[in-house]
Amino acid sequence: MRAAQGGMKPTLPKRFYKEAGVEEREGRFFLVLDGRTAKTPNRQELAVPTRGLAEALAGEWAAQETEIDPSTMPVTRIVNSAIDGVAPRQREVVDDLVRYAGSDLTYYRAGEPERLADAQNDAWNPVLDWARDVHGARFSLAEGVMHVAQPQESVAAIRGAIERIDSPFALAALHVMTTLTGSVLIALAHASKIIDADQAWAAAHVDEHYQESLWGEDYEAMERRRKREADFRAASEVFRLARP
Repeated sequence: MRAAQGGMKPTLPKRFYKEAGVEEREGRFFLVLDGRTAKTPNRQELAVPTRGLAEALAGEWAAQETEIDPSTMPVTRIVNSAIDGVAPRQREVVDDLVRYAGSDLTYYRAGEPERLADAQNDAWNPVLDWARDVHGARFSLAEGVMHVAQPQESVAAIRGAIERIDSPFALAALHVMTTLTGSVLIALAHASKIIDADQAWAAAHVDEHYQESLWGEDYEAMERRRKREADFRAASEVFRLARP
C-alpha cells in the first residue's frame, strides 16, 4: 500500500534558485530568492512583519534540495495562508475559532477508567483554571460526548481574547494550533505561555496516549501524529515570531 501511495505522489517543482534571503523595505521583511521577491500562491509579495519570521521562511527555502517540497515547509504554508486567506477575512477566522470555544475538547471528560479521568484532569484543568482566572471564562464540563451548552458570557470572553490578536500571521498560527489540537483553549494557553509546546501537544492527545498504553502504538497513526506535531510546532514558532 505504501509503495502504491508513493507512486501517486505529485511531481514536485525543481528548485529554481541558488540563494534564499531576507530583504527589509519600509519596516517589512521580504523573502527573496536570488534577489527577487518571492510571491504567495495568489501572487502577493511574501512579506512579514518581523525579521525573525522572515529568516524562518528563508531557512525553509534554503533547506530545499533539488525539488521544492511544500510538505517540508510548514512556516511557508502558514505565512501564505495568512497573507492570502486570513488577512482579507480576519473576522471570519475569529468566528471560526470562537466556535471551538462552544465545544472545546477540554469540556468532555471520561467518567471511567479512573486513570484516564485523572490524566484528563491533570492536563486540562490548568487550562480551564487559566481561562477562568485571566479571562473570567467559566465553562461547564460533561461526561461523554453529548454536547453541553456553554455560558454565552464565557464564550464572549474567549472571543475578546482572540480579537486582541490583530496580526493575521499570529491569527493564522492560532487557527492551525486550534485545528490540530481540537481546542482553542489549549492553543490560547500555549500562545499566552501558560503551557509550553510539549505540554500543549500532550494535552491534546491524552485519550490517544491512554489507548496506546493499553493496546500499543499503531505505526501509521504515529506517523500521522508526528507530521501533525511538526505543523503544530511550526505554528507555535510563527505565533512567537510574528509579534515584535
